[in-house]
Amino acid sequence: MSRAVPRPRIAVTGKASRWAPGWWCARAAIALAGGRALRATPRRGLPAALDGLVIGGGDDIATDLYLSDAAPDARADRERDAFELAAIRTARASGTPVLGICRGAQLLNVAAGGTLYADLGRRRRRTSDRANPLPCKRIVLKRGSRLAAIAGRRRMAVNGLHHQAVRGLGAGFTVSARDADGLVQAIETVDRTFTIGVQWHPEYLCYQRPQRRLFAALVAAARRRPGPSTAQG
Repeated sequence: MSRAVPRPRIAVTGKASRWAPGWWCARAAIALAGGRALRATPRRGLPAALDGLVIGGGDDIATDLYLSDAAPDARADRERDAFELAAIRTARASGTPVLGICRGAQLLNVAAGGTLYADLGRRRRRTSDRANPLPCKRIVLKRGSRLAAIAGRRRMAVNGLHHQAVRGLGAGFTVSARDADGLVQAIETVDRTFTIGVQWHPEYLCYQRPQRRLFAALVAAARRRPGPSTAQG
């Protein structure tokens, strides 16, 4: 009698809040892909053993974390910023697959020394600055990128729930998608490890095959890891 293959343990970070639609949608997407999602917040900490990590969307990142001349940002959730930056660095050091979603993509870049546009409103000409969870924006994926290979296409429509985005790339990253205004819509590492950040929310678009394939690729990469990483929590 064959034994069932354990589902890879994927932590999904986010805000410590009862109203967390991003968490529930990411949990469902990961489950459909064959993984087991575990919620991680500053209060809960990270699970003791992980095979993969999703840095979820949410509030703006403190501006003084990526702009050297910015005053300390008192409006930001500094506890969450610190928690997720530490989670990213631990995952990157251990080779744990990471998917950054919206804020999470931005934080991947900041963790690598990159910068962000604090407000995209004045930089948009062809795309809308209005938040929309439905596919409202056309993007082009870079030929030969890992993301394009996963999606199985180079053009697709995505949602938009952000007003910040990657500006200067962090060390070890390359741009893998842009929108009609030339703004960065996805980044990935150049070392071929599974570390991808997408500016949209794929967990809200799981009725689209390319978005399901993104979560499937994360779970597959987590399954290939030689052993789970450890963290206190």
